[in-house]
Amino acid sequence: MDPIPVLIVDDEGQFVDAVVERLRLRGFAAEGVTSGHDAMELLNKKPFDVVLLDMRMPGLSGLEVLSKAREKWPGMQVVLLTGHGSPEDVQEGMRLGAFEYMMKPVNIDALIGTIRAASEDGTKSDG
Repeated sequence: MDPIPVLIVDDEGQFVDAVVERLRLRGFAAEGVTSGHDAMELLNKKPFDVVLLDMRMPGLSGLEVLSKAREKWPGMQVVLLTGHGSPEDVQEGMRLGAFEYMMKPVNIDALIGTIRAASEDGTKSDG
């Protein structure tokens, strides 16, 4: 089985590095960026099955990235991460097509389960 390509997008660099490292140790093809603009650039260059996306970032917010990604890559699954998102933000994210949302700090085992479920769901919708 090929590793699941996962992109982590969060403005907290240490969080991105830690999650990328933990996912790679568990066999995922994980990469990370620290801005919405960097995420869009990378997504234009290579495909990812799942994007872990912080909702609140300076510049291009997670909800803006989600909206653009949904238009361009409808089969890609997005899991929203939030440390302090409002219920309205979460509701808007789900309306825009997020697969799931998770509160930070996130449990790595729960995160891995969500990534696998999202990847399987995306595979079904593509095929």
